Amino acid sequence: MNTYIWLVRREFWENRAIWVIPLAIGAFMLLCALFGRPDLMAVSSATLGRTVGQAFLGAVGATFFAVMSIYAAWYLLDCLYADRKDRSVLFWKSLPISDAATVLSKLATAVIVIPLVYFAAADLTTLLMAFIISVRASSIVGGALWQADLWLQIQVLWLYLILTTAIWYLPVAGYLLVISSWAKRAVTLWSILPPLALILGERWFFGTRVIAHQLGVRLFGFSDVAFNANLASWASAAAADHDAIRTPADIWSFLDFAGFFSGMATWAGVAAGAALIFGAIQLRMRRTEV
Repeated sequence: MNTYIWLVRREFWENRAIWVIPLAIGAFMLLCALFGRPDLMAVSSATLGRTVGQAFLGAVGATFFAVMSIYAAWYLLDCLYADRKDRSVLFWKSLPISDAATVLSKLATAVIVIPLVYFAAADLTTLLMAFIISVRASSIVGGALWQADLWLQIQVLWLYLILTTAIWYLPVAGYLLVISSWAKRAVTLWSILPPLALILGERWFFGTRVIAHQLGVRLFGFSDVAFNANLASWASAAAADHDAIRTPADIWSFLDFAGFFSGMATWAGVAAGAALIFGAIQLRMRRTEV
């Protein structure tokens, strides 16, 4: 266990962007809260105030989550390639650390540690922004941002997303690690070419789109598997009897634990991801510098 802890610490030392990027995003958002226009969040009722609170918490969390997803993918694509490019792989291979431990530590950093860092940054940023806006704006706006149940729901949503995306996108992470451990140059291009070639080849020779469909489901079908309904309806519009914005009481009804963990697609992805990660470890054992 100590070995993995030190390997993860190494990733923080060598990849400062893990914490610098969320820090920069948080600083920018705080500047917006300090010098922006809080009157734009003015509310006239408790119902509307709840919607404003949901929109505020959701927007901050979604921003951090989107940036985190892009950076985690880039990190996976670069982590093993960078070791070979700067020849530090030779130093690490001289230590009593297995290639499996190295690859698994980088995988854990991408799918667990980086999301947790962004989760903490999003929470801290949201708290500070809510405090600043509450001081600058009216009490009604301030009250809309301090709703304990909404804060709790956001925490649960973040943790649920970290767990389920780590499992669902395991084959994507494994594939990126394979490319990172194999490619001699242009890792981004090599990550795109194989699936594109398979899609075009299948379409050309067989006239079908099975591969494209499966890739689409894996890349964009997460919400259909992990949630009971469209998450956007958490803050939905239009109650039929009143021209007010209607919001569900909570987010719990949207989280589909049973459906996600009992689905064949989930565990088929885990099996494919495990195979790809094993392939990345084997390539790491056989390749040295670029």
